Amino acid sequence: QVQLAESGGGLVQAGGSLRLSCAASRRTFSTMGWFRQAPGKEREFVAAISWSDISTYYADSVKGRFTVSRDNAKNTLYLQMNSLKPEDTAVYYCAVHTMGTWDNTNGYKNWGQGTQVTVSS
Repeated sequence: QVQLAESGGGLVQAGGSLRLSCAASRRTFSTMGWFRQAPGKEREFVAAISWSDISTYYADSVKGRFTVSRDNAKNTLYLQMNSLKPEDTAVYYCAVHTMGTWDNTNGYKNWGQGTQVTVSS
């Protein structure tokens, strides 16, 4: 059972940038994804990347601002977040894709504990 640990969150002003990391306890030969959950809202898809690093997919709300990448040699997933907005404030999670479409929360497992991102206006 792979374990995931997110890091890199923090407080940033609107327009700023953050880079999140997701360290896996071992190599995952699977698509991996980023999700986020704001207070009082359901967890939502942010981005996903295939194991081969060839295919990526983004939610419309982050397209053009966020970039997902992975370093399989380091067993680490990244999320570069630029031009941050207050509505990006949430706890960000990474997970391993197991089935279904990449944007479906139910198709993921091995969730990390999350890292808080707060964007001030």
